[in-house]
Formats: sequence, C-alpha cells, structure tokens
Amino acid sequence: MKVLKDFYESLRPHFEEGGRFSMFRSVYEGMDSFLFVPDTTSRTGVHIHDSMDAKRTMTAVIVSLIFPLLFGIYNTGYQHNLSIGADPGFVMTFLYGLLSVLPQLLVSYVVGLGIEFTVAQWKGEEIQEGFLVSGMLIPLIVPVDTPLWMIAVATAFAVIFAKEVFGGTGYNIFNVALVTRAFLFFAYPASMSGDKVFVRTAATFGIGGGEVVDGFSGATPLGQVGIATKEMIGTFQAVDVTGQPLSTWDMFWGLIPGSIGETSVAAILLGGILLLYTGVASWKTMLSVFVGGAAVSALFNLVGTTVAMSLSPIEHLCLGGFAFGAVFMATDPVTSARTETGKYIYGFLVGAMAILIRVLNPGYPEGMMLAILLMNIFAPLIDYFVVERNITRRLQRVKK
Repeated sequence: MKVLKDFYESLRPHFEEGGRFSMFRSVYEGMDSFLFVPDTTSRTGVHIHDSMDAKRTMTAVIVSLIFPLLFGIYNTGYQHNLSIGADPGFVMTFLYGLLSVLPQLLVSYVVGLGIEFTVAQWKGEEIQEGFLVSGMLIPLIVPVDTPLWMIAVATAFAVIFAKEVFGGTGYNIFNVALVTRAFLFFAYPASMSGDKVFVRTAATFGIGGGEVVDGFSGATPLGQVGIATKEMIGTFQAVDVTGQPLSTWDMFWGLIPGSIGETSVAAILLGGILLLYTGVASWKTMLSVFVGGAAVSALFNLVGTTVAMSLSPIEHLCLGGFAFGAVFMATDPVTSARTETGKYIYGFLVGAMAILIRVLNPGYPEGMMLAILLMNIFAPLIDYFVVERNITRRLQRVKK
C-alpha cells in the first residue's frame, strides 16, 4: 500500500496549481481521500478529536447496506425464476440478479458522482463523500425494471436541485435518494407501480430466459392491499407471483416482489445493528419510527373498514419500504432531527405519517417516502422547539 501511496503522491505536482492537470485537482483530492487515510493532523489550538469522520461514517453505512443489497440481488433472480417456473440453482439465480441490479448501481454512481466531481472542480472545493451512500441507496429503493435513463435523469435532478443548490453535503434539507424516488414516482408513475415492474421476466445477457407461467402477477403485497375490496376484509391473503399465499414470516424474510433492497426485514435489521454498533445511526429515531407505525396501525385495526386498516402492525412494519426507511432513511443525520428529544418526536411522526398515507390513500399504498420527505421539512422546527423548551426550563430554574 505504501508503494501505491508514494506513486500517487508523485503525481500530486501535476494536479496542483500550475500543473498540466490542475483543472482536475478536485478529482485528485477526492480519490486521495477515498483511497488513503489523510496524513495531516491538527497540532495547535482547541480541537475535538474523534475517530469518526465523514469517510468512516459513510463507509459504515455502505457496509451496512451490503446486507439488503446482496439479498435484493438474490431475490431479483428468485422472483424471476418463480415467474418462469425454473430453478437453475443458487449461483445462476444470484448471477441473474447481479446482472439485473449492477447496471442500475453503475448508472446511479456515474451520474451522481460525475455531477459532484464537476461541481467541486467548478467551485474549487474538495469532493464530499455524501453521494457514496446516496448512490447505493437509489438502486435499492426502485423497482428492478426501472429504465436506466429514468434513473439517470432522476439522479441528476436530485443531486442538482436537492443537494448542490443547498450547498452540497451536509446542507441539504431533503434526503437525496428519496428525492430521486419521488421524482421517478411523480414523473414516471407507470414505471414505478403496477404488477410488471417489480419482477424482471426478460433474459439478462442471455441468462434466465423463459416463458412466464400462467397466472403470473408481480404485484407487491402492498399493491395487492391497495386494490383489495371491502368484501375481502378478514379473508384477504397476499400471494406471491405464482398465487401461493404469503405468511408473515415470508414478509419478514423478504422473498417477495418489491423494490430491490426493501423486501427483507431480516437483512435490513442486520444492517441496522451494524449502524447502531458503530454509532452512526440513532436508536432513538429508529425505534420511534417503528413505535409510531405500530401505534397508528393498531388504532386503525380498531376501525377496520378497509383491508389496509385491518392489516396487523407486524404486517405493516414488514411490508413495503417501512423497515428500510426506518433504518436507513429516517436516521440520516443531515435531514433528520438532531436534538435527543427531537429524535423521538421526529421518528414517531415519520412512522405515524407513513401508515396514515398508506391506509388513507389507496392510490399510493406505500407511504414511507412521502412521510420522510414531509418530516425532513419539519425536522429543524422540531429541534427549534426542543431547544427553546430547554432554554425556558433552565431560565425557570435560575429564577427559582
């Protein structure tokens, strides 16, 4: 590694001011920060030293996302095999999923990082590490059959208008990955919903071709809930692509149709444990989202006038993007509440709003995306009132 570091340092003069490649200085500095540990430290003045910096934080999140990513890759191949009635084995199933998901991952990173590199060079600033996480999140929250050009357009829109115009990493008020998903949902709704976009049935590079079995339906369980009639209350049963009933355990493990990284609660929770262990995510926010969602769904159970209202809290928490949003989106340290009390309030309202939207809007059976984006707006307000309340309490103690 030292040899590589020395070689990289030997190239530095070419990227400094006056060098032949000075126009790409930000790119050079960005790669240096990504590949190597900075060898500069503060020596004078008052500083707070911590083992965590932006790169280590982003690395921890990326590693935690590997769990739902790997499961999502396998599930993509698994759902394809179910749709054509084939069983080529684990390796071929995983390979089909990998070849289906990898292009989306590449497009997300190429477009997003390309814009960030360009903006950083234009401003003469260092490249931030923020999009390393957003670039992986974007493919995980979209259907596998989303056209690549749509992902490219939506990613460019989100990076420019939801991040860079606010000042870049750390200044955005909306979660960049969710803005990408929202852009896709409202601009291209036909490609973001229905029973054809969540299960890839076509061959990928000659792998996994076959005829779709009779009775195939790629609708997600939440999609099935959205079209269920009142007459089905008490008898509704979500099914897989072949029409077989799905149990709560099936929903928990995640071998069901859905966005690539959102189906497996088990894989998501493994990533969540890693985030909590490293101290990157707040357990207060994470837990509060689940509590808020469970509380509101339990209240709706008392009414039960639709199938969505009659779903149990466990089913609500396991379906759709609820768990993924609670673990990886609501806990975003930039766009969520930052005060300790505010994290409880923010998380509870995210979970509550997600179920409210899901249940009361049959045309949009998800809810988590809009709930988090809505609460991104109110996060600073929540923190403001928490701080003001603390100030008031302290003043009252002084007066006494």
